[in-house]
Amino acid sequence: MILMKEEKEKVNTETLEDQVETKEEANKNDNAEKGQEGEKEEEVAEDGEVENEAPTLEDQLGEAKDKYLRLYSEFENFRRRTAKERLELINTANRELMSELLPVIDDFERAMAASSDKKDDKSFREGVELIQNKFIKTLENRGLKKMNVKKGDKFDDEKHEAITQIPAEKKLAGKVVDVIEAGYYLGDTVVRFAKVVVGAKQ
Repeated sequence: MILMKEEKEKVNTETLEDQVETKEEANKNDNAEKGQEGEKEEEVAEDGEVENEAPTLEDQLGEAKDKYLRLYSEFENFRRRTAKERLELINTANRELMSELLPVIDDFERAMAASSDKKDDKSFREGVELIQNKFIKTLENRGLKKMNVKKGDKFDDEKHEAITQIPAEKKLAGKVVDVIEAGYYLGDTVVRFAKVVVGAKQ
């Protein structure tokens, strides 16, 4: 009877140990599953961060549009700058050419003035006048324009060049007394100032 009691206690002890081991294994499995779930959650979170960091199609389209607008703006600035420089170059070349041709007009005017008193040279005068008019007309078609300066005009240093001052009537003080050489514009730019005599202020 004592033996049966010991065997029964032994069985109870083994059963208790088995239960403890089973419970520990269950806890270990639970912990392992929780660990796996945690790792999965971390992986999902990392994947989400990667997806958030990756540029979307809309972002790429916006970036491409910004680049296009910048390039277009730079090209337009370059085109306008080039056109302006080209126009300035043409105007400069025309201005230099006109400045060199103006003395020819002066010579025509002197020739006409010198032959005006000679009645025998009427045909010659008419021929020179025809050439002069044709030459001036050609230059006018290129933008040359003669200044309208006459006696009594107020002296303007933006288009007149005073070569001397002479005593004059009070009403002519500080004004043009005589025009020695005509002035000219090329478009709106002065290519030669009118050389004038100015009345001295009393």
